[in-house]
Amino acid sequence: MNPQPLQIRLSWEDPATGQRREPLLAVPIALGREFAQMPSELGGRRVSRMVFDSPEVSRYHVSIDEEQGSLVAIDRNSQNGTFVNGQRQTRTTLANGDILQIGPYRITISFVASPSISTINFHPDTDLPDPRLNQPPVAIATGSTFPPPAFQQSQVSVQELHATGLPVEEIDYAAIGAGLGSFVWVDLLRISGVKIDRIAALGMEEKPYARYRRLCMNSQIPLHERLRSNSDSCPDNIWGWPSYALREAWHDLIKGKVGDALGYLWQVFAEPTFAQTYTPRSGNVFDSIDREAKRIGWEQIFRYGSVRAIRKTSDGRYAIAYSRRRSSNAAPDYRLLIAQYVQLATGYPAIQFLPDLKAYREKTGDFESVVNAYEPHDRVYQHLEQYGGTVLIRGRGIVASRIVQRIYEARQKNKLISLLHLMRSPKPQGNKFSSAQRQVDNHYEFQPFNWPKACWGGDLREMLAKAEPQKRQELLAAWGGTTTADRHDWKRIVQQGLSEGWYQITFGEVEKVERDNTQNRTVTYIQEKGLKGQIRLEADFIIDATGLDAHVTASPLLADIVDRYNLPLHDNGRLVVADDFEIVDLRNQRGRIYAAGAMTLGGPYAAVDSFLGLQYAALCAVDSLAAVRAPGLHRLNALSSLWQWLKWATMRSP
Repeated sequence: MNPQPLQIRLSWEDPATGQRREPLLAVPIALGREFAQMPSELGGRRVSRMVFDSPEVSRYHVSIDEEQGSLVAIDRNSQNGTFVNGQRQTRTTLANGDILQIGPYRITISFVASPSISTINFHPDTDLPDPRLNQPPVAIATGSTFPPPAFQQSQVSVQELHATGLPVEEIDYAAIGAGLGSFVWVDLLRISGVKIDRIAALGMEEKPYARYRRLCMNSQIPLHERLRSNSDSCPDNIWGWPSYALREAWHDLIKGKVGDALGYLWQVFAEPTFAQTYTPRSGNVFDSIDREAKRIGWEQIFRYGSVRAIRKTSDGRYAIAYSRRRSSNAAPDYRLLIAQYVQLATGYPAIQFLPDLKAYREKTGDFESVVNAYEPHDRVYQHLEQYGGTVLIRGRGIVASRIVQRIYEARQKNKLISLLHLMRSPKPQGNKFSSAQRQVDNHYEFQPFNWPKACWGGDLREMLAKAEPQKRQELLAAWGGTTTADRHDWKRIVQQGLSEGWYQITFGEVEKVERDNTQNRTVTYIQEKGLKGQIRLEADFIIDATGLDAHVTASPLLADIVDRYNLPLHDNGRLVVADDFEIVDLRNQRGRIYAAGAMTLGGPYAAVDSFLGLQYAALCAVDSLAAVRAPGLHRLNALSSLWQWLKWATMRSP
C-alpha cells in the first residue's frame, strides 16, 4: 500500500465575508485565483488546489510541497508576492503556526491534523448523542470475535460466511442507515417494482426520521415549528404534489380557516420577493412519512441493527456484518446480510462540539452549564424561566437563530434573562457569486435555504453537474457557508434584543473557558478583535450551536471502508461519488454501492443533505440500477409514474 501523503491544515477568514475556512489538505498544495492555471499534478502526485477570489492573488500564486522532510512554500512569480510572518519570500521553509499571506488572505499553517472542532458521538447501541464517549467506537475492534475473521480481508467468501454458523440473509438491495436517505431510496425502489422481500434497511430506529426528529426537538424545533425546507420537497412523494403548502391550506380550509389557507398559497406564489418563503411544519412532514412508510411496507423492510463492517464478496456482492442489542444488559446478537446493491445513507456521524467547551467539561465534570444545542437541554430554559440568568451562544447559523427565538420566548415569562452571542469575527457582507450577493443584518448572513434555490433544480445545479471535479470545489465554496433562514420574526427578535439591551454580540477568539465557583458561573476568556488583552464573559449557561460534523472519518463504519479500500476523499473530507452517486471504487463485478446525504458533498449536487437532495440522489441511483437491469426493478415512465402517483393518492401499496 502506498504511504499516505502528508496533510496539513490551512485556516483563514474570508476578508469580505468573515467566513472561516479550515480545510485539511494533502501536500502538494497550490494556491491561486484560477483553478485551471494551477497544476493538477506535481512529480506524479495529485495537487490539492485552493482558489482565492481576489484580484490581488495571481492565477497561480504559491505552492506548498515537502522537500527532504521539510514543508516549503514557493512563490510562483506572483505579481504581489508571497509573505510569511510579514516578510516577503520567494522560497522558504514553513513551521507550524506560520502565517502565509497572499493578497488579503492571512492563512495559518498547522501541522496538527486535528480540526478546531471536536465532536459528540452517537452511542452505537442507542443512536443517542453521548458526550461521555471520548472516542467514536471502532467498526472492527481489535481482538473482537465479530465481525468474523474473514472480514479482516478485503474480499470474503460467501461459503466461509455461511460456515461461521451466524444467521446469514441473502437479498438484492440493502439500505445502510435506515434514516431519511434510506427511506427515500427504498420508497423509489418499491415504486419502481421491487418487492418487499428483496429489500432490507439496516438501522437503529424503526422510524426513518427518528434521529432527525430528535435533533430537531433538542435544538428547539418542536412539531408545530417550521423546518428549513421547501413546499414541494416531499420525501413521501416523488412528484412533490400536492405540496406541503397545498396540504396545509386544505387542512385549514376544511376547518374554516380561510385566511390562513390563502396565506400559505400566497407565500408559495409570491416568495421570496413579496412574501416570506413557505416552509412546512416538522410534525406535518413526519406524519406524511409515517403514511408512506405504512404504504410501502417499511415495517417489513426494516432490520434493527448496528452495521459494523461491509466487505466485497468473491461472487460480486457485498457482505454486511451487523449486531443487535435491545438493551445494555442484553447479550449482542450477531448477524450477516449479503446484498448485490447497497446504499450508504448513514447521516451525520457526529455533532460538532467546540474543543474549549469539551475541555471545560472534561476538567469540571459540569454537563449542566455547558450544553450542545443538539443535546437534550430543555432544563436550561426551564431554569431561565424560573430564575432568570445569562446565556452565551456560540455559532451563528440556523440552529443559533432558533435558540435565540427560544430564549426570547423564555423572556416573555422572565425579563431577567440576557443573551450574549459570541462570534469569531464580524460579517460585513455576504457571500457573492456573479451578480448575486447574500443579505447581511447584524452579522447574520441570510438565505431562505442552506443553498441558493437554483442549486436544487436550476442553472446552478446544471453548472455544478457539468463542472470538472476540481472546479466543483470553487463553486461550492462560493455558494455555501453558514447562513440562517430569512425569517421576519428572527430578524425582529434580534433587532429588538439589541435595541432593548438584553441581547449583545461580541467578537473574539476564545482562549479558555473556566468555572468561577464563587459566582457559580462559567467564565469565557476571549481575545477581542483588534484589541490587546483579555475580555471576560460571564454566563450561567453556554450553548454550542456550531452544528453537525459530516467528515466521513468521524463514522467508524465509513472510516473502516475508506481505509480498507483506500477510497479517495474530497478536500472537505467527504466521499468521491460519480454523477449517479455510485462509489465507483467499491464496484464489485455487477455489485454496486451508492451513497446519499452529507457524505457526498463535493460531487454533482450541492444540496445533498436536503429532502430534495436525498430524492435526487435516489433518482440518479435507481436510474443507474435500471440501466444495468437490476432484478425486479423497472424504469419509471410517464404512464407508470402517473399510475404510482394514483396509488399514492389512494393509499394503495405499490
